[in-house]
Amino acid sequence: MSIRIKKWIGIGLLAFSVHIIHAQDINILLKEANNLERVQKDNEALDKYKQVLGIEATNLKSLVRAAELSVSLGAKQTDKNTKRLYYETALSYAKRAWQADSNNADAPYVMAMTSGKMTDVETENKQIVAYVKDIYQYADKALSLNADHAKANYTMGKWHYEMVTLSGLKKAAVKLLYGGLPPSDLDKAIQYMEKCKSLDPYFVANYLDLAKAYKESRQPAKAIEVLNKLVKLPTRTGDDVALKAEGAKLLESMQ
Repeated sequence: MSIRIKKWIGIGLLAFSVHIIHAQDINILLKEANNLERVQKDNEALDKYKQVLGIEATNLKSLVRAAELSVSLGAKQTDKNTKRLYYETALSYAKRAWQADSNNADAPYVMAMTSGKMTDVETENKQIVAYVKDIYQYADKALSLNADHAKANYTMGKWHYEMVTLSGLKKAAVKLLYGGLPPSDLDKAIQYMEKCKSLDPYFVANYLDLAKAYKESRQPAKAIEVLNKLVKLPTRTGDDVALKAEGAKLLESMQ
């Protein structure tokens, strides 16, 4: 065997060894991130996902969770500029997820979810409408790839609910630039969120918005039933405490 061939074999083995080491590092970091999320240490978990992305920039799980955690942390910010920065960062992670694998339902789902959050901080009418359209289009894409994607069902359901109940700046912008509201339906909102509930029975945000949808559709008994289940759910994420408190307050107001 020539020296040149031996050299290339050595390089190949070294590259393979580095790949194995990186894969092991990624698995360890993902496990650590998951453990941190279990105890609601979202900042620390986000740092772990960032470390994964430093090793493998296209790691889809880390991109999706980094986007979701950035949204969660941003929602807790009281300063508007800081909140916007978190949401913009989340959207940038979502775009990277979309570029990494647009045929995995997680990617269009996270694009839809972050676009929805951007409507909360955007002030330019045209951009608000663009985000509203993106929510629907990306959620629809996610469901076309995986009809049983729990959070995509929730996101689509919430889109229908919010389009029915639009008020203020969003409604004015959509009416002005769409020339009317895109098709939306409160029954569809409930249908999508009920499906999410069956797919992920511990997703607190879905219960809260489902209860609101039932209330809006003048089905208070259904809303109360959902809220009674919501307040008994385990606290699994950093968002759940506030969501359950809001649900408890809504339940009290309806009884």
